[in-house]
Amino acid sequence: MIGIDIVAIGRIEKNIQTHGKDFLKKFLSEDEIRLVQTPYGYKASGVAGFWAAKEACSKALGVGISDKLRFFDMCLSKSLQNAPLIKLQEDKMSFFNIDSISLSISHDGGFAIAVVIIKIREN
Repeated sequence: MIGIDIVAIGRIEKNIQTHGKDFLKKFLSEDEIRLVQTPYGYKASGVAGFWAAKEACSKALGVGISDKLRFFDMCLSKSLQNAPLIKLQEDKMSFFNIDSISLSISHDGGFAIAVVIIKIREN
């Protein structure tokens, strides 16, 4: 299953400027917020990429952000090589019968895009 999402970095940047960390806390955990924090504030392109990643994951599962899958059911991190990683809470992995999840995020031309590929366990 594949999900994709694209978001304008400027839209995210405006929300960060207007609402600061309160905006981030609506969809990112404290650990995720630390990943996009810089000495000067929050990296808007990183935040946009994380937003797109969670939206893409929900689309891959065909449920969107809903009662079946909330923003905080998904956890973003980075590998030792700084590649983005995504995983779901264990109960959601089981509920959706997920074997593995792959994530790619890219930024260019004022946009962030994310693609999520989910492999479902075969019974």
